[in-house]
Amino acid sequence: MTANHSSGPAAEELAAATRLVALGRQERRPGAGVNAPLELSSTYIADGPVNYARGGNPTWSAFEEALGSLEGGEALVFGSGMAAVAAAVGLVPHGGTVVVPAHAYNGTTALLDELAESGAVVVRRLYADEVGAVGDLLDGAAMLWVESPTNPMLEVFDVEALCAAARDRGVLTVCDNTFATPLVQQPLSLGADVVLHSVTKYLAGHSDVILGALVTARTEAGRALHARLSRYRLLHGAIAGPMETWLALRGLRTLHLRVERATANARELAVRLDGHPSLDRVRYPGFGAILGIEVSGGAEAAERVASATALWTHSTSLGGVESQVERRRRHAGEPDTVPEGLLRLSVGVEDVEDLWRDLDRALRG
Repeated sequence: MTANHSSGPAAEELAAATRLVALGRQERRPGAGVNAPLELSSTYIADGPVNYARGGNPTWSAFEEALGSLEGGEALVFGSGMAAVAAAVGLVPHGGTVVVPAHAYNGTTALLDELAESGAVVVRRLYADEVGAVGDLLDGAAMLWVESPTNPMLEVFDVEALCAAARDRGVLTVCDNTFATPLVQQPLSLGADVVLHSVTKYLAGHSDVILGALVTARTEAGRALHARLSRYRLLHGAIAGPMETWLALRGLRTLHLRVERATANARELAVRLDGHPSLDRVRYPGFGAILGIEVSGGAEAAERVASATALWTHSTSLGGVESQVERRRRHAGEPDTVPEGLLRLSVGVEDVEDLWRDLDRALRG
């Protein structure tokens, strides 16, 4: 199922853009298809590498090869981003402590809070302005959960420094790399033990699949984690549909083009929005395609802006080719430290002038 590079350079010698196009394909032989096939069988002939589809699928393998190479590790695809989150949290022993940013994806924090209520885990919050005290938070912990940039506040952490602090204390580190994508940062190279992606977002990129993924290092310890996570996927039934995985692999082929265009749009919009009379603040980490804008007038004004756009889609996801806008505090799970008037903008690949006119009109309205 994997590409045949026997007469060409090794994958590690190729640029990320080339890997996105080249990896996860069939062996090159006369008559072979250019694309990885969509494997829909649930059952396989005995004595092969897989005997039942809950344990493996060639379409999974193709996607995992490409994503693993991008992150510099070994990937596992899951049925959703939350399935991947649950599998990663499942590495924490019962009653273990998890250190997580105060501002993080609310599905992650909701799961941790639910587990904490039953005594399965203990949760400690890491605030961006108190990162100097992370050593105290990590003492006795089992896992450090990192997001950089954070969702939706777009705070940037020094991932390498946090991973080093965790490693010195024997604490496992999981880094959610959904916002940055592996084109911007590769957390395994910065010391993380597990990298998480909501594949639904930038990797698949077309708002048409629900998938997640985890990536572990190509080390003895990383392979041990990979085996545990793979067993979790098998026993908990957290498996991906082959059709969704095939679509995600197709979307992955253009990740570099989409991220490049969306990032250029986001940077231009960040400049134009700075000082806008309808805004109190613009949040942009300097990379990626997610912006945060705080609308003057709070929740009601922000909701009016989100509803008034004609081109921007008022929706709750991100990372698609279309630009999306949402007030995050409309969701009960967001902490009260997230401003009521904060709109999260997921900038797409449309013409930036059209995006600007539509957004500016809604803001001034």
